[in-house]
Amino acid sequence: MKTALITGITGQDGSYLAELLLDFNYKVIGCYRRSSTNTLGRIQHLLNNPNFNLEEFDITDPSGCNSIISTHKPQEVYNLAAQSHVGTSFKQPSTTFEIDTVGVINLLEAIVHFSSSSKFYQASTSEMFGSNYAIDSDGTKYQDENTELLPQSPYGIAKLASHRMVQIYREAYNIFGCCGILFNHESSRRGENFVTRKITKYIGLLVNHKISEPLKLGNLQASRDWGHAKDYVKAMHLMLQQDMPEDYVICTGQTYTVENFLQKAFSVVNLNYMDHIQIDPALYRPAEVDYLKGRNTKAISNLNWSPEISFNDLVEEMVLSDIQLTSSVAYV
Repeated sequence: MKTALITGITGQDGSYLAELLLDFNYKVIGCYRRSSTNTLGRIQHLLNNPNFNLEEFDITDPSGCNSIISTHKPQEVYNLAAQSHVGTSFKQPSTTFEIDTVGVINLLEAIVHFSSSSKFYQASTSEMFGSNYAIDSDGTKYQDENTELLPQSPYGIAKLASHRMVQIYREAYNIFGCCGILFNHESSRRGENFVTRKITKYIGLLVNHKISEPLKLGNLQASRDWGHAKDYVKAMHLMLQQDMPEDYVICTGQTYTVENFLQKAFSVVNLNYMDHIQIDPALYRPAEVDYLKGRNTKAISNLNWSPEISFNDLVEEMVLSDIQLTSSVAYV
């Protein structure tokens, strides 16, 4: 039985990855940060699994990283812990850097000194590309593993620093470390401060007659390559099953605007989104990434991975889930 350690276990990706690894008969050590409120909602159904263990943990504490790695010596480490909201990173840049960069260094150091055979996965992000892209012969814009990284947010910069750090430790200490450059991935477990979930939660409240004011949004023309988190955690696992550590772009290869997402989401309940939204200039980011569309050729070739859940199915799943969730009076 392999042991896998997952930081950020209480998040969307952590919960789906834990389910996947338990299905593969792993022992899973889920690391979570202490909070005064219950943050275990996404993994509540896993708590009684005998192969699943929770440990209190803070990635910004070097001694804690050393302790958890030296105690468990896991075959695989998946670092999903992060301050992952781009907008918040502009308001809390130092905290973002401490968690998303210094925290990664803490884990890498612990692996080098206490469990050098552990395979390490780092959650990188398409936000590292910023507004940069390559152009195909037919004029199609895209980003892949060879596209220059030019982040435009404190979050993107922090993630790029940790991305490079994994590459340095891979070369300097010969550890098995790889990065998944994941494009936007959503699900019904997505945090409510992200625009996709903000939209679907609003629709749930609207359908259940629990809200009357309009939905306030910022830039509707930002284009994103949206996939399903359940598909993307499969790619994370596949990366650590390879003979050699490499970095991969994980994406669908399709792009949609926020407005496209709105149209699809409201069409699920036969409503016109234009009757229910209000543009709020305060929600525009200081520096916006306008266009993200990945190319997953390397992942298809080397990992035999490709996304299975379509954009339309993803949006419909999220809307229907939030309609059911917001039907509860206790939720509002």
